[in-house]
Amino acid sequence: MIQAVMDLAEPGASGDLSGHLLAYLSLSPVFVIVGFVTLIIFKRELHTISFLGGLALNEGVNWLIKNVIQEPRPCGGPHTAVGTKYGMPSSHSQFMWFFSIYSFLFLYLRMHQTNNARFLDLLWRHVLSLGLLAAAFLVSYSRVYLLYHTWSQVLYGGIAGGLMAIAWFIFTQEVLTPLFPRIAAWPVSEFFLIRDTSLIPNVLWFEYTVTRAEARNRQRKLGTKLQ
Repeated sequence: MIQAVMDLAEPGASGDLSGHLLAYLSLSPVFVIVGFVTLIIFKRELHTISFLGGLALNEGVNWLIKNVIQEPRPCGGPHTAVGTKYGMPSSHSQFMWFFSIYSFLFLYLRMHQTNNARFLDLLWRHVLSLGLLAAAFLVSYSRVYLLYHTWSQVLYGGIAGGLMAIAWFIFTQEVLTPLFPRIAAWPVSEFFLIRDTSLIPNVLWFEYTVTRAEARNRQRKLGTKLQ
């Protein structure tokens, strides 16, 4: 992730408007990690923690593959400082495609439609999925544009990230999800308010309806007291 910050300070990599924009776009993995940490702090949901664990494992696999293949980056001249001298596969590409493919699977296989607004429900999923895939492609493209990777390095990074996402999603659904209720019942989980929402088909719709019902209930109680 240090490479993403370096892009912004590297004059050879960002000498035009496109370079500046793509360099900032390379910070996407950092924003994703910050978002996950924020979600875990405020939501404390086991599936979110598992998702972050999958991203960490994906980064470890990327580091291992890089050190086994040891294919150099194409940027020996334009860039004098990078996080690692090996470029196969691209860690940015692998990270973003893992995140996008896993999110895609979660949206269509984990979050089932439960309300009557089926058209709007499907529309926002389609729009969000296209946005995630577009972001993964643009981050991958930025690594080639900024001369940190070759096309083959970002391509194999994307393939590795996608395969890791599918494997981790299946592992989470088939192995971890049945264990979540027991994990949530552990004393340490109860102390830190860690929860399991795996049995709720659509968490977003559930939280919306529960919050709305609770708000209306409190409004009625408040109105009764004022009377």
